[in-house]
Amino acid sequence: MTLVALTGRTVAFLVATEGVEQVELTSPWQAVAEAGGTPRLLSTQPGRVRAVRHFVPADTFAVDDVVGEVGPERYDGLVLPGGVANPDLLRTDRAAVAFVRALCASGRPVAVICHGPWTLVEADAVRGRTLTSWPSVRTDLVNAGAHWVDEEVHVCREGLGVLVSSRGPDDLPVFNDTVVTEFAHAAAARRH
Repeated sequence: MTLVALTGRTVAFLVATEGVEQVELTSPWQAVAEAGGTPRLLSTQPGRVRAVRHFVPADTFAVDDVVGEVGPERYDGLVLPGGVANPDLLRTDRAAVAFVRALCASGRPVAVICHGPWTLVEADAVRGRTLTSWPSVRTDLVNAGAHWVDEEVHVCREGLGVLVSSRGPDDLPVFNDTVVTEFAHAAAARRH
């Protein structure tokens, strides 16, 4: 993998206005940027979002795009960070769910970590897919038609687009490397 593996590629990071686990946003964001990609922060409202560190309020981050005002065609991939409140809030937002559903249906790559799959469940984007998550999300995924595995990172190629998933913050090093590699491969495949 080269350091410019994602040059010219824009990756959406979709989060609610509060409750995203900070390291699950900032660590993959940095990996995408270091690989030459352009990360963009999407949220349900303009302004700033408040991250958390295990339920404790943490830093705020400026929103680049509002999910109800942009379409998935603007992005080459999607990252859904976790945190407990973040995906719970996203899955109740119609525009966020519609965005995720449309992006998944387009075949663009998606990466999700921790509790993030709740948004994919609401978008009906896990049926027939294999992924991992925070252990407490397992039943929700299985009930939504997914196959759940307990792995550091899992890459699912069954269905439209690659789906990269990890369990939580401890898995971030391998998650980040896999996101960059798989998003770069998907970008190269779309060019051809």
